[in-house]
Amino acid sequence: MHSVWKTSIRYTLLTALLFGIGYPLLMTVIAGAIFPRRAAGSLILRNGQVIGSALLAQSFTSDRYFHPRPSATDYSASADFAANSTTSPSGGSNLAQSNAKLAQRIQADVDKLQAENPSKPVPIDLVTTSGSGLDPDITPDDAQYQAPRVAKARGLSEDVLRQLIAQHTEPRQLGFLGEPRVNVLELNLALDAMTK
Repeated sequence: MHSVWKTSIRYTLLTALLFGIGYPLLMTVIAGAIFPRRAAGSLILRNGQVIGSALLAQSFTSDRYFHPRPSATDYSASADFAANSTTSPSGGSNLAQSNAKLAQRIQADVDKLQAENPSKPVPIDLVTTSGSGLDPDITPDDAQYQAPRVAKARGLSEDVLRQLIAQHTEPRQLGFLGEPRVNVLELNLALDAMTK
């Protein structure tokens, strides 16, 4: 019986070392070698300062910028998370589709967007949150829908913005995975660079 315990403990320690430390470390090294930018967080720099990540949404509220999908969390809450356990750096609202608060929030967003662009129906993902609440991308349709507001606020032609959106539209991965998408932060940085 004593040898069974010794063997069990040895295998537990061995598998903990292999799969708890060795495997994650190996994957980290491989990811850093093959995808160094992504492994480092896909950080975006401006004048040597980190201003964001291509992997995480940031809040843009000015009419001069394209807006990300709505979030059930505060995009800046991660800085406050340690001090205030009521804020969450990511996550959904957990409101059911039948919840009146969710319906009211969505309707308020639809009304606001329709006031900005009354000639087109509001794309559904401009008023619904992603599962994490931190989705950095919007669909090309979402960006096109916002183009009249941004063009008006910046005094630009909508055609110029539509070309910029097309330039920043990423296709499906490997031609069949996911959907075409536009990274909001990268689009807004290109917009700033264009209008300086």
